[in-house]
Amino acid sequence: MKKDLKELPKLRDSISYIYIEHARIEQDAAAVIFEVDDGRIPVPVASLTCLMLGPGTTITHAAIKTIAENGCLVVWCGENAARFYASGMGETRSARNILLQAELCMDPDKHLNVVRKMYEIRFPDMSTQGMTLEQIRGMEGIRVRQAYQTASRQYGIRWRARDYKQNDWSQADPVNRALSEANAILYSLCQAAIISLGYSTALGFIHTGKILSFVYDIADLYKVETTIPAAFEAARGNERELSKNVRLYCRRYFAAADILKRIAKDIEMIFSLKGSEKDFSKATGDIWTADGDTISGGVNYGRSE
Repeated sequence: MKKDLKELPKLRDSISYIYIEHARIEQDAAAVIFEVDDGRIPVPVASLTCLMLGPGTTITHAAIKTIAENGCLVVWCGENAARFYASGMGETRSARNILLQAELCMDPDKHLNVVRKMYEIRFPDMSTQGMTLEQIRGMEGIRVRQAYQTASRQYGIRWRARDYKQNDWSQADPVNRALSEANAILYSLCQAAIISLGYSTALGFIHTGKILSFVYDIADLYKVETTIPAAFEAARGNERELSKNVRLYCRRYFAAADILKRIAKDIEMIFSLKGSEKDFSKATGDIWTADGDTISGGVNYGRSE
């Protein structure tokens, strides 16, 4: 049974994601088959939120068609999802979430309210009411600095400052390289979740001006408890295996923090969504009018009354 693609996705009812590499993927009725060295593995894509395709994968046209029809997002990514290269159709065809995001982003008062809610997630035990945005940013800076210092003491890694140069990557110390790699993995995961939920990655609230601004907003909610400890723990090991260890530790911390489920709930909270799992779309879309209202689509308005 195919999904109603007008529905908004329910990540908690789905397998969060499956990563596959060095395999051939073919269609098999309403499922797909992973052909790997150990044999053939059937995967029910109707209950899958995101299929991540790593290096060495080939996929048939029929398999992509089945995946898209069942509302599963396909992501082409780097090894162990460490990079996000491209994506297919997400799990929803409704524009409701992205339209709401655009409304909140463009209205200054609503925009500020969203920003405050994002910071409230980071400071659950205190109220930010009455504080200026500059004061809240200062608190966040102190929180992150303390997280670096705590991880430094815990894992015995010397910490000077967050410092790296994109055009001279090798000159950064191991823990700074590990932090950059861990954050890139978190960005990939957040990007997949945001697209699957029907939001725009570009319409950010704290970050702005980049195609991944909203990805950076959401990822920042989880760095202190995931990528910072993962990077410091990885930097404690063999430097030649730094990238591998970053991926392994990130996977462990992401699973412990239940990131994918929390992303959906946290976005719902910061956007104050109510009943977001209902079908808010119509079989046909609406048509915008000059007075800012909408009228029903699928109607020939050229006919006389």
